[in-house]
Amino acid sequence: MAEELKKSYFEVLGLCCASEVALVERILKQLNGVQEISVILPTKTVVVHHTHVISDVTIVEALNKVRLEATVRPQEQSNFQNKWPAPSTMFSGLFLALSFLKYVYHPLEWLALVAVIVGLPTLILRSIASIRNLTLNINILVLMAVIGTLALQDYWEAGTVVFLFSIAQWLETRASYKAMATMSSLTSMAPQKAIIAETGEHVDVNAVEMNTVLAVKAGDVIPIDGIVVEGKCEVDEKMLTGESFPVTKELDSTVWAGTINLNGYISVKTTALAKDSFVSRMAKLVEESHNKKSRAQRFIDNCAKYYIPAVMLIAAAFAVIPAALRLPNEDYWFHLAIVVLVSTCPCALILSTPVVNFCALSKAATTGLLVKGGDYLEILAKVKTVAFDKTGTITKGEFVVTNFQVISDDVSLNALLYWVSSIESKSSHPMAAALVEYGRQHLIEPKPENVEDFQNFPGEGVFGKIGGKDICIGNRRIRSRAGCAAEIEFQNMEGKTNGYIYCGATLVGTFSLSDTCRSGAMEAVEELKSLGIKCVMLTGDNHAAAMLAQDQVQI
Repeated sequence: MAEELKKSYFEVLGLCCASEVALVERILKQLNGVQEISVILPTKTVVVHHTHVISDVTIVEALNKVRLEATVRPQEQSNFQNKWPAPSTMFSGLFLALSFLKYVYHPLEWLALVAVIVGLPTLILRSIASIRNLTLNINILVLMAVIGTLALQDYWEAGTVVFLFSIAQWLETRASYKAMATMSSLTSMAPQKAIIAETGEHVDVNAVEMNTVLAVKAGDVIPIDGIVVEGKCEVDEKMLTGESFPVTKELDSTVWAGTINLNGYISVKTTALAKDSFVSRMAKLVEESHNKKSRAQRFIDNCAKYYIPAVMLIAAAFAVIPAALRLPNEDYWFHLAIVVLVSTCPCALILSTPVVNFCALSKAATTGLLVKGGDYLEILAKVKTVAFDKTGTITKGEFVVTNFQVISDDVSLNALLYWVSSIESKSSHPMAAALVEYGRQHLIEPKPENVEDFQNFPGEGVFGKIGGKDICIGNRRIRSRAGCAAEIEFQNMEGKTNGYIYCGATLVGTFSLSDTCRSGAMEAVEELKSLGIKCVMLTGDNHAAAMLAQDQVQI
C-alpha cells in the first residue's frame, strides 16, 4: 500500500520571477520523500506533496540555504506582517536620499556608496546561491550591473539600482499577499468547528469522519456536506447555487458546507470528509487553475530559459567587442553594457502574464465565477456571447418590500406594520429583515418584547400573539395555520414573492418582496452590446423572477 502523501504550503519571499522556479524545483527534487512540486509565482507560494519521511522544517531549511526566505504556511492562510520594507532597504534609501546633498556639501556623495554597501549583502547571497545551483536569474543580472557601475565609480547610480531593486521586491511581495488574501476568502465560507449531535462536543471539522451525525443550530453555517436525518429548516444557498430564496430542508434533504441554516434545528449525517466537501472542491479547483499556465505563459516561460543567457551575452558583447577593436571612449561602451543588463531584466516580461492570470482567476473566484486556467482567460478575447448569473450579479441578492397593503377595513396600515415588524423581528429569515426595515421606513419601530408565543414554521411562515391577537405571516401555506378555509385570491405580482397576513382566521393584509437589480447592471449589459457581444442570463431561480430581472435590464 502506497504511503499517504502530505500537502504542505510554503511562503517563499525570495521568489522573484519564473527564472527562479527552476532553482526551487532543482533543490526540492533532490530531497528524499518529495513527490510533486507546484509553484504559484504571483503569491510566492510553493506547494509540496511529500511523504512523512521528510518534514516541513527540512524543506524550509533546504530553501533557506539558498536565501529564498521560506517559511511554513498553514493551508490557505496568509498573514502579511512586513508592512514596511526591510531595515536594510530603508537605510539604503535614506543614505541614497542624503547623497543628493552633495550639491551642497560635496563629500556627502560618498553616502551613495554607503547605500550600496547596506543594501547589497542580500543580493550577493542570493546570487551566490543561484550560481552554486547552476541557475541564472535576475539577482545575478542586477549584481553584475551594480559591480560594473561601481567599477565606473558612479556610486549614485549603483545605489539607485540597489535601492529600487529592493523596494520593487517588497512591493511585489505586498501585492502577492493581497492576491492570496482575495483567494483565501473563498475557503472561509465553511466553519472550522462542528458540533457532534450525540455529545454536543465542538470538534475540528477535519477530525469528523463519514456518517457522523452533526447538530446545526439556527443561524449556524453547515460545516460539512451531508443529509438531514432530523429536523426541518430553511437554508440560504445563495453563495453556492445563486438561488435568491431560502430552500426548505427536511428529512433526507442534501445540504452543503458553507450554506447557512436560517431557522430551526437539524441533525446532519455527513456524506463527505471536510477536505472533500463542496467548498473544499471549489478551493481546489481555483488552486489548480492557478497552476495551469496559459499558452502565452508557457511560451514566455520557454523563452525565459534562453532570455537571461542571451542578455548576458549581448551585454558582454557591448563591453568586450569595442575593447577588442580598440574603439574610442571605452567607458561609454562599458556603461552601455550595464544599461543593457538593467533595462532588459526579465521580471516585467516573465512575471506580467502569471500576475495578470492570477489576479483575474482570484477575482473571478470571489465573485462566484470559477475559471479552469489561463488558457480559458485567453479564449475570452474571442467570446461573442456572455452569460450572467442572476442572483448577486444582475440582482443585489437582497430582498426589498415592493408592495404592502391592508385588505381589512378594521385594521389600519400603521397597526398592520406594527404587528408584522414586531413579530418578524424575532425571526432570522432574510425576508423578515426586509419587512422590519420597511416598517422602520414608515416610522414604525418593532417591539419584540410585546410578542408572545412566537412560533416559526419553516417553509410556511411565523406566528405570534401581540395585543391579544393571533397573527400569522407567511406564504399561501400559512392559511391552514391561521384556520382560514377559503382560498382568497388577489392580484399576483409576477416575479415577486407574495406574503399574507392573517389576524385570527381573517386575511388582513398582503405584501410582495423581490430581489431588485443592481445599479449599473443595465449599463453593463448595454456596454457589452455596444461591443457586439450578446448577453444572456442564467439562473437557478424561478421563471417569474428570471423574467422580472430580464425586463429590468433588457437582457
